[in-house]
Amino acid sequence: MKSLLLAPLLVTSTVAFSPAPRSFVGVSSQQQTSSSLSMLPTNNNDDNTSFYPFPATKNTEPTFRLNVAPPESNEEVTDGSADFRQLLGVKGASGSTDIWKIRLQLTKPVTWIPLVWGVMCGAAASGNYHWIWNPFNPNDRDVMLGLEDTAKGFVAMILAGPFLTGYTQTINDWYDREIDAINEPYRPIPSGAISEGQVIFQIWFLLLGGLGIAYGLDVWAAHDFPTVLALSIFGSFISYIYSAPPLKLKQNGWAGNYALGCSYISLPWWCGQAVFGSLDRPVYFILPILYSIAGLGIAIVNDFKSVEGDRAMGLNSLPVAFGIDGAKYICAGSVTFTQLGVAAYLQSIGETTYAAVILGLLLPQIYFQATLLLPDPVANDVKYQAQSQPFFVFGILATALCLGHHDFTA
Repeated sequence: MKSLLLAPLLVTSTVAFSPAPRSFVGVSSQQQTSSSLSMLPTNNNDDNTSFYPFPATKNTEPTFRLNVAPPESNEEVTDGSADFRQLLGVKGASGSTDIWKIRLQLTKPVTWIPLVWGVMCGAAASGNYHWIWNPFNPNDRDVMLGLEDTAKGFVAMILAGPFLTGYTQTINDWYDREIDAINEPYRPIPSGAISEGQVIFQIWFLLLGGLGIAYGLDVWAAHDFPTVLALSIFGSFISYIYSAPPLKLKQNGWAGNYALGCSYISLPWWCGQAVFGSLDRPVYFILPILYSIAGLGIAIVNDFKSVEGDRAMGLNSLPVAFGIDGAKYICAGSVTFTQLGVAAYLQSIGETTYAAVILGLLLPQIYFQATLLLPDPVANDVKYQAQSQPFFVFGILATALCLGHHDFTA
């Protein structure tokens, strides 16, 4: 894909590939001053419009009282990046009453990046993406065809990022609004910065808009079967059951973490590949699924610091189920052995160079596992992610490029 896209993607890929931290319920061990915590404050929250299946809360009075020690407020950073952080939907952001900034914050733009990267990988795996002017291939310099493919890729990224990832993040905040009212009361929904009706409208707008874009891409790609639409419906369903009761996959370590890995890697890959090519070989499903298993391991890293809170809340995360020591080996194993499997497959089809590249990118990941993850996953979680993940995501791209250049008919 376009090299100019790589720089901004890599700058924030470390943050984006890490799922948002799970909230921790901090119950004070000593008696605190009793304070009323409104689940959905009445401030700026007069609109209680209900849109099925997201019923609005009718009660505008505080729903309960807890003797808890509230967490510190979301203190703005002082390095001048507070407004930018607010737009990205990350901590340290400035407060804002601008409804459009609040709507954007709910979609957490920083989390769009892995989906955009996945679309790029899928386009590369198709072997049918055309540059506007390819400096390496004189036969790939059809400017009009390149412009059309650039437009297709951009629309696919808009689908995967702002619309469907935005839908996912908004619906997740909606179903977490009660626990956020305890742990992060400054967030847009529990703080009353945006009304219930506005949130529910945003969920439906992003979902239906995304499905409309998906069908438009199918028409543009002249698909006999609406592959992109089908993938989008499936992904949206997974997003719903990840956050919503009664299934609420995020409560189960295996199901929730794999759902994250699949959503961040496999689904956008398949979307990008379907827009520019076809999903007509088992390998196009097997390799992204293997990388999604590695994504499960990456998601575990985020669970280590919240293990006590998860246990108190009845969430069966893998560190809760297996203990921190057991979970850290599951994490390292899933990341390492899936990439070894990918390298072995590439070697088996004669792509020795690409197999060597995957192994070369895996070695520093193993080093960081040995020096950061395994010794102390709680203290080193962020440092491990920051140093290890760039090698992982480049491995995904290298695998996609290999598939795109391999001649399966030979």
